Amino acid sequence: MGRFVVVLGSQWGDEGKGKIVDRLTEDAAAVVRFQGGHNAGHTLVIDGEKTVLHLIPSGILREGVECMIGNGVVLSPEALITEMEELEAKGVPVADRLRLSDACQLILPYHVALDHAREKARGKAAIGTTGRGIGPAYEDKVARRGLRLDDLFHRERLAAKLGEVMDYHNFALKHYFKAPTIDQQEVLEQCLAHAERLQPMVADVAGRLHELRAQGRDVMFEGAQGTLLDIDHGTYPFVTSSNTTAGGASTGSGVGPRDIDYVLGITKAYTTRVGAGPFPTELFDNMGEHLATRGNEFGSTTGRARRCGWFDAVALKRAVAINSISGLCMTKLDVLDGLESVQICVGYDCGGKRHEVPPSGAEAYAACKPIYEEMPGWQESTVGIREYDKLPAAARAYLERLSDVVGVPIDMISTGPDRDETLVLRDPFDG
Repeated sequence: MGRFVVVLGSQWGDEGKGKIVDRLTEDAAAVVRFQGGHNAGHTLVIDGEKTVLHLIPSGILREGVECMIGNGVVLSPEALITEMEELEAKGVPVADRLRLSDACQLILPYHVALDHAREKARGKAAIGTTGRGIGPAYEDKVARRGLRLDDLFHRERLAAKLGEVMDYHNFALKHYFKAPTIDQQEVLEQCLAHAERLQPMVADVAGRLHELRAQGRDVMFEGAQGTLLDIDHGTYPFVTSSNTTAGGASTGSGVGPRDIDYVLGITKAYTTRVGAGPFPTELFDNMGEHLATRGNEFGSTTGRARRCGWFDAVALKRAVAINSISGLCMTKLDVLDGLESVQICVGYDCGGKRHEVPPSGAEAYAACKPIYEEMPGWQESTVGIREYDKLPAAARAYLERLSDVVGVPIDMISTGPDRDETLVLRDPFDG
């Protein structure tokens, strides 16, 4: 009997999901993206060669693996075609391996223009979006004025819908934001050109997933961003515009929740965050700088420097509960190599009261102060180790304490950037 496995970030994103998805797809029949858009940045390193994917599922480099973009994704045709061409230049037959849900909402040039205009207008209160039109596209979806991939293949329908929605958004750009408007005819011509390239890849993604389930095949659902950026459960309003949690795998792909067999939470051995928003364990000292430098903490999508801090077990406990996480995959343990001691945030001081779980919303979160538990560090290198017993004793003690505090096992440990530098204690695809 095959298993459906969700892989998602358990923190504020950038946990190293791409490599783990690629590693686990060795025996999978399919990999599915179910939310977000090309604001994701999943880095794969295979035999020393680095590949960064933003929209295409991380299984694309594996022969014989079906890659699908589900209905929950907001799709930029331009970004997708650019990414396809980059991979095809490396000899990857993307068009043969990739399938698209015709229900995907489209990201078009006016969404990008709105994203930039809004961030500029917010000034110092800017959320820190990637500026790629993700939020405005999801807004159009909820307002039921968005265009879907299927609209590209019907010229008259496309022109009529574009005219209506662009009149609406150009009015806001011109009169409210005092920003340049977007030419409707240019967008229409771009859409029609993209349609010819994309139409052969359109498929009934939900239907195909149900077929794979009936056939007993293994399927991976690849999340983007992280749990603490979820539009409902994250540090609102400093969040992304989609449901990054395990429930999003069902709504964003068409698979029922009872068909999800295992949820793997990808978790850094410390904590990082990109953009604005509360971050209780953030370090502003030499240690924070050390983690950023040693961990090469710059976003693969935006290039922005990531904020760094000690491991936040309080936030992770909430992520475990929200997602029904079955097990954790710990990444970047090697960044802590050589430290005299390491610290774990095991509680929050909120107004003089100790909290074991985080509050809701950014305002309450920002008032929390971390309560730390200190543990001995280790001097030995953990890079490339593939047997648990060969990890330094202090590193094992650190991992076991993290598992004990958050209440779920650590099933995998990444010990380097290459797909083979992974220690598997329990394979998510094993029943």
